[in-house]
Amino acid sequence: MEEQIVNRVAASNLITFDLEELYPVGDRVSFDIKDLLFQGLILKEKDFRDFIKNHDWAQYTGKHVAVTCTADAIVPTWAFMVVAVALKPFASTVFFGSPDELENHLFMKKLDQVDWNKFLDAKVVVKGCSKVNVPVSAYVEVANRLQPLVSSLMFGEPCSTVPLFKRKKA
Repeated sequence: MEEQIVNRVAASNLITFDLEELYPVGDRVSFDIKDLLFQGLILKEKDFRDFIKNHDWAQYTGKHVAVTCTADAIVPTWAFMVVAVALKPFASTVFFGSPDELENHLFMKKLDQVDWNKFLDAKVVVKGCSKVNVPVSAYVEVANRLQPLVSSLMFGEPCSTVPLFKRKKA
């Protein structure tokens, strides 16, 4: 008589948390004020306002925009605000910071929408492989949010996990 092969992973009560499923759709672009600085050093208000008035802001429709200045220059705060106001009717997201900081921000917003209570006393595996770029900050935040709730927390794939946390039995 043949011994039946049992898929213990499929039969287990593990819940897989896949950050790839939370990936915020939409193109990411950067709007760098450095390109608008006179001689790369200063912002001329008249030239800046002319640019704002004449620029094709529709090209940012549906995109996530990181507003930044990569030049070592002092840019007045209002300049970033003017760019944000111009982008707001078109862009999905307007964020001050680098493209990496934008990506962190987008994931944090998605994580804020998760119903974390469904993981209460669960055994959770945070999926490690992804086809999209998931920032490490998102993984750290998932660990922070899950640890107080779960009975155990692992990283990787259900068939090969790295244990992260296991609640002590009372």
